[in-house]
Amino acid sequence: MEPIGMEVRDGIALVRLEHGKANALDLEMCRSLVRRADECAAPEVRAVVMTGGGRMFSAGVDLVRLTESGPSYVSEFVPALIATVGAWFGLEKPLVAAVNGHAVAGGCILACAADVRLMAAGSGRIGVPELRVGVPFPTAALEVVRFALAPQHVQAVVYGAATYEPEEARSIGLVDEVVPAETLQDLAWRRASALADVDAQVFAVTKRQLRAAALGRIERGAKEHDRLVAELWARPETIERVRGYVERTFRPRPS
Repeated sequence: MEPIGMEVRDGIALVRLEHGKANALDLEMCRSLVRRADECAAPEVRAVVMTGGGRMFSAGVDLVRLTESGPSYVSEFVPALIATVGAWFGLEKPLVAAVNGHAVAGGCILACAADVRLMAAGSGRIGVPELRVGVPFPTAALEVVRFALAPQHVQAVVYGAATYEPEEARSIGLVDEVVPAETLQDLAWRRASALADVDAQVFAVTKRQLRAAALGRIERGAKEHDRLVAELWARPETIERVRGYVERTFRPRPS
């Protein structure tokens, strides 16, 4: 079964993350996301809404599988993750993220790749705890966060490695608007439809211009930094550090 659902209605594609309870990013989901990005580049798609199935947008990288599968899997997964971020950040169509619950680490980065980020009010959290987990950012992921945030918040969000409740996330620019959960999908659809009314070529050129500096840094970083990033992810000591984070974070609490 495809981990990413997609339907197109009136030229608007609804891309739904549907991969287990957490919509966690693993090798198969990343490959599916790249395929869906390619499909969204088709002329008949005028705009895209991305959301999560169930109660979560995405919990980010599947850390349990990462620790259980070892360096060979990590060496294959990291390039797939980089390709996923690049495919969605580089998509030249309007992209609206309808963040329906937790959007953590890679989930937050997917949301930050969008042109408009709406988050449901409630208990969902969003943020990039990569440094707390113990892994470095691929260049594309870091540049997406840098692009989405005002400069004065970038270092605090990245170094602080915290996750934020919706209103706090809005105050620092991780999301643009917090809306009632029951209206999230409809509002995201309306935002996407409004952007789709802009001439497609005009929108694409403008989006390329806005993102040109970030895309240039991503291209350079792929040559200068990402090999080292992949090596660091695959180190046994990194995998052990991630395992420790998983055990601390997800161990059952005493009743």
